Amino acid sequence: MKKISLLAPILFLGLLSCSENKPAIQNINTMTTADTLTSVDVLDPEVEKLVGKDSKAEILGEGFVWAEGPCWIKDQQKLIFSDAPQNTIFSWTAKDSIQVYLKPSGYTSAVPRGGEVGSNGLIINKSGKLVLCQHGDRRVAEMQAPLDQPKPEFKTLADKFDGKRFSSPNDVFADSKGNYYFTDPPYGLEKQEKDSTKETTVEGVYRILADGKVELLIDSLTRPNGIIVSNDGTKLYVANSDPAKAIWAVYDLDKDGKLSNGRVFMDATKNAATEKGLPDGLCMNSKGYIFATGPGGVWIFNPAGKHIGTIKTKVATSNVELDDTESYLYITAHMYLIRMKLVK
Repeated sequence: MKKISLLAPILFLGLLSCSENKPAIQNINTMTTADTLTSVDVLDPEVEKLVGKDSKAEILGEGFVWAEGPCWIKDQQKLIFSDAPQNTIFSWTAKDSIQVYLKPSGYTSAVPRGGEVGSNGLIINKSGKLVLCQHGDRRVAEMQAPLDQPKPEFKTLADKFDGKRFSSPNDVFADSKGNYYFTDPPYGLEKQEKDSTKETTVEGVYRILADGKVELLIDSLTRPNGIIVSNDGTKLYVANSDPAKAIWAVYDLDKDGKLSNGRVFMDATKNAATEKGLPDGLCMNSKGYIFATGPGGVWIFNPAGKHIGTIKTKVATSNVELDDTESYLYITAHMYLIRMKLVK
């Protein structure tokens, strides 16, 4: 197994003095040589079409409690991302570095509660509005304010199925027809699946149709998490973040939105026993390559489904996002926001 070292020029500002429980958010503006945070395990030379030998991993910010849900805003050349425990969405731009973008992001009640209450998965819909998976408010919602003037003003897209409240919608994907696919594990509840407020009996994968109707698509996964639809709309991919069954599942999706032929796309259960992280967020580039966070970092799959390499991050890694030109891969990894230059 060949390894590419990605010795990034980075400066760990206050890293040693920052507690994981009481993080101090740092903007990384001045880059100096430091210990490498990432490397690439090359399982097939094809991966070097995406991540080259000279690719650099940069830490753009650090000190978050649990960074998640990165989302690229093309018009502003801005990345936004959630910190669920802090009930906050942060932003990053090359000019302004890390800023608070929206707070509260996932829990709008004044009644204190435990658990990870903030937003998680974020997307921009075809109307140019921000759609959020809100753990605390237990819904998929749309921000009503413009993207360049964010305010905690939300419209509920879905918060119940068959009269029962969702647990904590986690990740969401919008297809070309205006449907939303989302996952609903119990991670946002204070006691997770044992929480007394949990109403659903399954950890479901759901779809919100363009007319607002909600459908339960999958009830057989134990911890459905990251979710995407393939570029051609024929496959649905779901990450299952269960240490006992750490898999990515794939389903055939027909023109009427019906699922069939559910199967394991990749099983990482053995890896999860020895490496940090579980199958979580994922994204697909324009050529059909998949970047999927999992044990050890970011797994890279080619369009045929072959695992061709892994970006090793040394910390539990939650999610990934590409910019509009696919020049950079943005990675949320525990307390870090990272980006990696990709081969063009």
